[in-house]
Amino acid sequence: MEEQIEFRHWDELIPDALGLIFSNLSLQEVLTVIPSVCKSWRKAVTGPYCWQEVDIEEWSSRCQPHHLDRMLRMLITRSSGSLRKLCVSGLHNDSIFSFITENAGSLQTLRVRRSEMSDLVVERTAGRLSTITFLDLSYCGKIGARALEAIGRHCKLLVTLCRNMHPLDAAGKLLQDDEANAIATTMPRLKRLEMAYHLISTGSVMNILAGCPQLELLDLRGCWDVKLDSQLMKEKFPKLKVLGPFVMDYYEMDDWDDDCSDYSDNSEYLAWEFEMGDYDDYDIYDGMWHDDEGRFEELELRFYEGDGEEAGILGWPQSP
Repeated sequence: MEEQIEFRHWDELIPDALGLIFSNLSLQEVLTVIPSVCKSWRKAVTGPYCWQEVDIEEWSSRCQPHHLDRMLRMLITRSSGSLRKLCVSGLHNDSIFSFITENAGSLQTLRVRRSEMSDLVVERTAGRLSTITFLDLSYCGKIGARALEAIGRHCKLLVTLCRNMHPLDAAGKLLQDDEANAIATTMPRLKRLEMAYHLISTGSVMNILAGCPQLELLDLRGCWDVKLDSQLMKEKFPKLKVLGPFVMDYYEMDDWDDDCSDYSDNSEYLAWEFEMGDYDDYDIYDGMWHDDEGRFEELELRFYEGDGEEAGILGWPQSP
């Protein structure tokens, strides 16, 4: 008797499973191919199942500001309140940060490096970030002690804070211990604190150690004015690992050599014109991935588990 072959009905998988599978595809495929396969796949893509973790940090560092804002509003709206992780670089105004916090009911990880939100908007919205456990505010030059104090008062679950600065930001400036003291007085549950190239003194570091007794790692690389007694640190804080203040090897410039303000001409190739909530005509995507002059052949597409449907794209970040 001929052996029967049982085919799997992929269109019958539950949306959560489909979302998990689709998160391993390239963003181009998720946005242009998957929605056209069948109704159940389209539902998975347009629903929150693919957008609970969004990491567009690499792309956002090179995109135009209005593309970034529209992309974020689309992805966050699609997550329908289920967003757990958001990594993005270069927020350009207070309004987009406020929009993020308005939809942060489930957010646990927030990484917004090189962003330009102000102390005022952080103070006003910090109460919406109560579920945050990991926060990266590195290279955010428009915020200071006021913002950190507000975060400390409202984000009681916070265990990791990254507040690194660029070496050029510290050159020739006076000590500024107010941020360190804000952390020391409001964030007792911290286990990891990064303050590389910060203008802080030894006294403010000791305040942090006294106010954050659960610290396991403290990054002080480039904090040249900090002088710690190594023997005292070993005796009093045996479980604490301290990096710096002296830098033993080169400092990772972390793409700061790239001039992100000069947008590549390639950004125009994928400058999608879209409207929020318009998910009906997926055929329009086909033309966005082709170019009469063949310029798309040189465009590198990388994996990432979530991105917008119709936004302006320069490159595709890799999946974690």
